Amino acid sequence: MSGLPRFLRFSPSNSERIWRRGSAEKCVSFSSRANFLRPGVAHPDSRGGSRWYSSCKPVRIGCASGFWGDTATSAPQLIYGGQLDFLVFDYLSEITMSLLTAARTKTPNLGYAPDFVQVALAPFINDIHRKGIRVVSNAGGVNPLACAEAIQEVVKKAGLDLKVAVVTGDDLMPSRSLLSEVKMADGGGRRPLPKTLHSMNAYLGAEPIRRCLDLGADVVVTGRCVDSAVALGPLLHTFGWKRDDYDLLAAGSLAGHLIECGAQSTGGIFTDWHQVPDWDNMGFPVVECSSDGSFVLSKPPKTGGLVSFGTVAEQLVYEIGDPRRYLLPDVICDFSQVAIQELPDADGGAVRVTGARGLAPSPDYKVCATYMDGFRATAVCPVGGPRAAEKARRTADSIIKRTRRMFQQMGLQDFNSVNVQVLGAEDTYGPNARRKDSREAVVWMAVHHKQKKALEVFSREVAPAGTGMAPGLTGIVGGRPRVSPVLKPFFFLHPKSQIKVQDEFLGQTRRSFWFLSDLPSGPHTYRLEDLAFTRSGDKGDSANIEVGLHNVTLWRSLTVGNHGDDAAQSRSLASRLLFLMLLHCKKKRC
Repeated sequence: MSGLPRFLRFSPSNSERIWRRGSAEKCVSFSSRANFLRPGVAHPDSRGGSRWYSSCKPVRIGCASGFWGDTATSAPQLIYGGQLDFLVFDYLSEITMSLLTAARTKTPNLGYAPDFVQVALAPFINDIHRKGIRVVSNAGGVNPLACAEAIQEVVKKAGLDLKVAVVTGDDLMPSRSLLSEVKMADGGGRRPLPKTLHSMNAYLGAEPIRRCLDLGADVVVTGRCVDSAVALGPLLHTFGWKRDDYDLLAAGSLAGHLIECGAQSTGGIFTDWHQVPDWDNMGFPVVECSSDGSFVLSKPPKTGGLVSFGTVAEQLVYEIGDPRRYLLPDVICDFSQVAIQELPDADGGAVRVTGARGLAPSPDYKVCATYMDGFRATAVCPVGGPRAAEKARRTADSIIKRTRRMFQQMGLQDFNSVNVQVLGAEDTYGPNARRKDSREAVVWMAVHHKQKKALEVFSREVAPAGTGMAPGLTGIVGGRPRVSPVLKPFFFLHPKSQIKVQDEFLGQTRRSFWFLSDLPSGPHTYRLEDLAFTRSGDKGDSANIEVGLHNVTLWRSLTVGNHGDDAAQSRSLASRLLFLMLLHCKKKRC
């Protein structure tokens, strides 16, 4: 009998299924529920059956959210009209992480996007289950466990048996004391962390999502990950792409990048906006991806918006910096040779996208930290009547001048910054403004100070302008300005080898793992359980020790003579075995 675990052995009942499509194309089926993906092995899913995907059959992924606050019409549109295999949501931006961090500071069980649970999932959970759609989202924000628990309550209330998985490990605040200096993301050398550090989250990649899907998750919730990972993870899982299939990883990342901002690729904020119909029924993007990395981007039929060369090309270059070196955790992408081909006769338009190339990724994760940097207050006041812009500007200048005089009397420092704009006087155009006045304007004042006390003075001094300054100030939008803490971003790089990513199915044991290609060189100490699965047993006068590396289909067993209770010697043997396995993996790139 082989020493390999049963689920890794081939048998006639789970042998590889191969068939021909057309005259030449060979396809391999594999289960979407496998602990380790293997061609032709059917694993039970959470509904008691088995689910198969083929490397020839395209997979359809729809994105229902480009940010926290996107329209509630997108999820039902994609669920009922998208013919989806996966429904993904992207909620996180740097400012969103700041808002969620502040929310969790006030209420410990918050810190995630509640809209995802109550608006996007809860009303449709039965139909998501019935249609076999699996869901991936970074809605967990800074509290993914709380988000997953809230989803589990929705599932329980619906009487369903869905597996909810959560990915953690992006939060680096527990390691704060170990980080005296960090490597700056912009190449500016090393700098100390800000003293008023509020949060630190690494941008994780798609591998942890793939792992959760491989283990049978119906819903995967993450914290901070790169936006495109919520789509790349399902593609890695479905097609079994390897971690060094860099061109494929780049292609999958491109598919994720194009849909990560929702309607931006289907006509939203398009330069030729006048060509885009029916904003009220805006279509959301769907990518139909093939195992060779090519994909077609479209939207559900009978929806508004537009998919064209222009709408997709605009999104392609959005936020990527150098198109030849777009840095992601799983791959460095070269999008400089991407081809976008419009397809004829598609309802609302469709394009085929090919040509992404990839390189090996960096050994570092990018980290977004936030830190406290004083306080901010904003006042917005409409002003009407003749010479409205002139009245608005003089009113703002007078409020700032009066407040500064009060600061001097109270022994307070000056503002850190003051920003005044008169909307209606074309201030946003600067020296290119054409019209300086109108009969109505809005004065917008934003001030920043290190002390909350100082901005409370400013906040009180806005309303007196209504009786003591120019006529025509018709109110203060939102009432007295609120003083809020300022969280600023701080980006740096951190070695992947020093970040322990964890996945957990609610109600089950949490698993921790590093990816082997990210292990550091030189002397490092880890607990064996952090690197591998282990099990020992005894039969007669011999003991058997098995070591299986996390996330790698490689097991080795070692049978030794009976050592009685000599656990130390057994651990030493296991450690030596693990060392040999690591050497094997390094040579084989596993």
